[in-house]
Amino acid sequence: MRWILHWIVSAASLAVVVYVVPGFHVNSVWSLLIAALLLGIVNATLGLVLKVITFPLTILTFGIFWFVINAFMIELVAKLVKGFWVKNFTAAFIGAIVLAVINTILKWLMPKEED
Repeated sequence: MRWILHWIVSAASLAVVVYVVPGFHVNSVWSLLIAALLLGIVNATLGLVLKVITFPLTILTFGIFWFVINAFMIELVAKLVKGFWVKNFTAAFIGAIVLAVINTILKWLMPKEED
């Protein structure tokens, strides 16, 4: 049940990014929800592998390279989800930063899991 809350938070974060960052477009709420779900899946699978492989580069760039990886994942999701697209890599990179900030704030505000 908790994953549904995370999905809703991610979708809300992505909606803010679409609204705030020029170059992000979405046709419908369904496209937004599917994009948020797919972004979570891509981040948990491909993103994890890429972050492990590029960890030394991430250290050298003080973590900035993670935003590059996240931008590529956003572009991948935009290619896969009909009705959700990103104009260019710059928009995806800015979107990755904004998405990280929003997700951090929202997850900080969410109630903690009880054991």
